[in-house]
Amino acid sequence: MWGFQLWVNLPAAQKMIRPRYQDIAPGRVVEAMVDDAAVRLVAGEVDGRRGPVEGIVTAPEMLDVTLPPRGSMSRALPATHNAFVYVIEGSVEIGGARTAVAAGQLAVLGPGDLLALRSGAGGRMLCLAGRPLGEPVARYGPFVMNTDDEIRQAVDDYRAGRLVGG
Repeated sequence: MWGFQLWVNLPAAQKMIRPRYQDIAPGRVVEAMVDDAAVRLVAGEVDGRRGPVEGIVTAPEMLDVTLPPRGSMSRALPATHNAFVYVIEGSVEIGGARTAVAAGQLAVLGPGDLLALRSGAGGRMLCLAGRPLGEPVARYGPFVMNTDDEIRQAVDDYRAGRLVGG
């Protein structure tokens, strides 16, 4: 058994809200065809259909894409979002330059890029996009804050049992 988790960084003003977890059963994931690709839509919208993950400030899109051999898919990404593609199985060529990306590798896309995928032998990938926060990021272990001082405070709160559970 395996799976993927989407962790979303929050704006500084919302960092200390009660944590929220959305467990999405496989049957709730929306399935669609986009060009040659079988797409499992976890978050965001494809052809007027919405994925089950909702209510996240960065408006993420999370697509689980399977391309058959010699298959392709093309779709515009939101102009406000950064994006990446993580190849799970096989290999894929990404973008107009047809950059080759193999299983276990990640390709980064910018705002408004065209998500153009091609695969000679077939492949499976996660395509994720989200609106950037434009804030500094400080991280340590599972803690993600905006400054090193905030990280130290979060670790102190954790050790003292002051963190609020979900």
